[in-house]
Amino acid sequence: MKKALTLLVTLALSCNSSQKTLKEATSEALSEEASEITFAESITENELKEHLFTYASDEFEGRETGEPGQKMAIAYIKAEYEKLKIPAAKANGDYFQEVPLEISKLPIGKLSVEGKDFPIGEHVLTFSAAHTSSNEIIYVGYGIEEPNYSNYNDIDVEGKIVLLKAGEPKNADGTYKISGTTEASLWSNMSESLTKRIQIAVDKGATGILYYDTDNFNRFKRRFESMKSNNNGRMELVDNSAVEFYSLFIDQVLAKDILSSIDTDEASKVLTKDLQLSFESSNDQITSENVAAFIKGTEKPDEYLVISSHLDHIGISPNGEINNGADDDGSGTVALLEIAEAFKLAADAGKGPKRSILFLHVTGEEKGLLGSQYYTDMEPIIPLANTVANLNIDMIGRIDPTREGDRNYIYLIGSDKLSSELHNLSEDVNKKFANIELDYTYNDENDPNRFYYRSDHYNFAKNNIPIIFYFNGTHDDYHRPSDTPDKINYDLLQNRARLIFYTAWEIANREQKIIVDKPTK
Repeated sequence: MKKALTLLVTLALSCNSSQKTLKEATSEALSEEASEITFAESITENELKEHLFTYASDEFEGRETGEPGQKMAIAYIKAEYEKLKIPAAKANGDYFQEVPLEISKLPIGKLSVEGKDFPIGEHVLTFSAAHTSSNEIIYVGYGIEEPNYSNYNDIDVEGKIVLLKAGEPKNADGTYKISGTTEASLWSNMSESLTKRIQIAVDKGATGILYYDTDNFNRFKRRFESMKSNNNGRMELVDNSAVEFYSLFIDQVLAKDILSSIDTDEASKVLTKDLQLSFESSNDQITSENVAAFIKGTEKPDEYLVISSHLDHIGISPNGEINNGADDDGSGTVALLEIAEAFKLAADAGKGPKRSILFLHVTGEEKGLLGSQYYTDMEPIIPLANTVANLNIDMIGRIDPTREGDRNYIYLIGSDKLSSELHNLSEDVNKKFANIELDYTYNDENDPNRFYYRSDHYNFAKNNIPIIFYFNGTHDDYHRPSDTPDKINYDLLQNRARLIFYTAWEIANREQKIIVDKPTK
């Protein structure tokens, strides 16, 4: 019986009609004998290629968020789910989740301290309008609040602008006060700590921050100058409930003008300074969409695995060239469609997953992870408390030219950040089914590329949902018109998509949900 089934599947794949053959074969024999291997083998090079040559064609105009090409992309994804008879995730049957966005034009204006002007773009940077005045600035050192250390003890920042600096305090012997060891804490992690510092200031009622960071000011400045030269605005989520809060980045010149001892001073204090923020901007409203479909679990329908990829890219260059985004993230998009098809074939054969699976295609990743942020922070279709894990797929169709070793590899990022169990599961699944080289180079805490913070999984991870980010690394065609579907390694795309399917299958069908043993604070 097994030999007959294997032959059936082989024939199905060789003629690129696996879906039809498997559906026709949903007999009692198939229901008894079919396994995850049967359904994984429905993910084929030919079908991935067929999808991608359409999805990453010039017709889709680079799929820029809010533009006509992105609307074509969501229509394509929806049509594929309808063909597969995989229903929409939203209760009203709509596959689209509207994501309200606005483009804030780059501000113009100045900051003034004691009547001394600092024009935007020189010693001060901000990316949105800011209008306020005050005769006080509250200095809060590093802006940290921990059980064993706080810069906010005995000082009131309600309704005030706060001045704070990057980094974290050390003891006289060189150890860090937060960790008590020679190892830095997350407060030395710029990407993660800036968000935490802002949130603490917001929670304490501050109206804005002046953030002094000598290591990263030039990075912010390069971004500002790029936006200015390209006449680009900053796209962000519309949140009418959000409290108005100003975030300004300042360099050493301005920081020392406000507090000359700032580099060595940790003590929080009130600075009697006349401060004026005069930054003008304007906003354009746009709408974009996430696409979400799901398969209901057979035994644990209220527990969900989310598999995600981003559907957008960077659109058309100023010179009229189309950035097709075949790898970024056309490869993830078509892999997700094929993974969804494999799970649907399993469900039709009576082998549906025990847990529900949400197939989530998010918009606005290239604009700052906006579609996934909207999903996690504002309107989760499934409560985050019911989400057991997120597998995120972003660029899995190419080979990193700087990497040495087996071409049959994939970079894994984040699998061990929150859950040892998820990491071990991922390793075991790969050894059992895929035998792909799992490369953890970019999982290093000190990775200068900071890829852990740069794709949609991060919005799940920051909510303590275990994640794995699948990634092939960058290449010379990254964010260029030359990222085209003819350059994709379809055998590797197939292998990687199957690995993700196998991992998803194990997460969805195991008895206990993944345990978070290393939650973030």
